[in-house]
Amino acid sequence: MKGNPAIILLVEDNESHARLIIRTLEEARIMNKVFWVRDGLEALEFLHHKGKFRDREKFPTPDLILLDLKLPKLNGHEVLKEIKSSEELRVIPVVVLTASEDETDLIKAYLNYTNSYLVKPIEPENFRKMVEHLGFYWIIWNKSPRRR
Repeated sequence: MKGNPAIILLVEDNESHARLIIRTLEEARIMNKVFWVRDGLEALEFLHHKGKFRDREKFPTPDLILLDLKLPKLNGHEVLKEIKSSEELRVIPVVVLTASEDETDLIKAYLNYTNSYLVKPIEPENFRKMVEHLGFYWIIWNKSPRRR
């Protein structure tokens, strides 16, 4: 898969955060295709190719998941637990990208096998820098079974 764009699933209900993440990855020229869903239920439908996401060509399994915790319908912890309990999905790196600094959320995310837990900075420029660095690390530098 080297040289192919990374497929990223962004699970984020805040439109301004989602647009900033997508724009930052584009500006950093990190080769990727981002699919954005707004709630936990939609994320699982995407990952299991259900409903409007049935077409695997159009909606491929992602190489990286950026997951907010505070989501409508199903929260990020429930989504993470489902991903990491699925033999097919558990190898996909999941980066929790959240506003929550609550230690309970942090511990729960790691108990559910998140690969990383990042707190969204309040300052837009710091948020942008963090997204750029996470993009380089998880998409360019990191090797995973799905991206070799």
